[in-house]
Amino acid sequence: MKAAILTDVTKCTGCMECVIACKKHNDQDPDFPRRWHRDDGLSAHNWTSIIEKPDSHYVRKQCRHCLEAACVSVCPVAALIKTAEGPVIYDPDICMGCRYCMVACPYGIPRYDWDKPAAYVQKCNMCIDLIRQGQQPACTEACSYKATIFGDRDQLLDEAHKLIEQHPDKYIDHVFGEFEVGGSSVLYISDIDLGFLSYPLKPGITPLPETTKTAMEAVPLTFAGMGAMMGGLYWICKRRAKLQESKNKEDQE
Repeated sequence: MKAAILTDVTKCTGCMECVIACKKHNDQDPDFPRRWHRDDGLSAHNWTSIIEKPDSHYVRKQCRHCLEAACVSVCPVAALIKTAEGPVIYDPDICMGCRYCMVACPYGIPRYDWDKPAAYVQKCNMCIDLIRQGQQPACTEACSYKATIFGDRDQLLDEAHKLIEQHPDKYIDHVFGEFEVGGSSVLYISDIDLGFLSYPLKPGITPLPETTKTAMEAVPLTFAGMGAMMGGLYWICKRRAKLQESKNKEDQE
């Protein structure tokens, strides 16, 4: 099974139970949003949020767990990986805090944890621990309105298209996340456009790793080249210092 989440915006009441369940399961500290994060409610201590839009529309925002994740492709130390089950997970023990993932993500998801001495990024992991135990994520388990449900991606896509076909006046004829940037494991159906969930530009359907592949292939050579250059500069500086020391001794004699 390729784990996925389908959110039906028309069913969400903004009750925040998914947000509460996420924080409880992941044992997250109380959130003190930075000024530049208050627009969507996400932070290093808040991995899912509810964005309120006009006419009583409530839209859940979380990591989209892209099928071909840009964050994974740009990470030079493989701190972010796409699991066989579907979620994109993060290993803080490997992360070096470069924040390339924050720049690469088309949805603006990874957030820097400014409150810890080792300030690395944080994001939703779709409760991979529960999935591997045969359970569902805490957020979908908590949703009593079934506005957000968990299941196999292909089956959820079938369900989404079936709902759109059965209720053409209720939904936009589009499953958000089916094709954007190669597709994602978090899908939406809605009666309003969800373009505001992408940041900063509206993503196309081409997987972003295809656009970063050339640059990332150059990273090892760049590191090696920089290492060689810095080593050369160090040798030159040391040699110059030794020559100056010898000259000073000769002058004193």
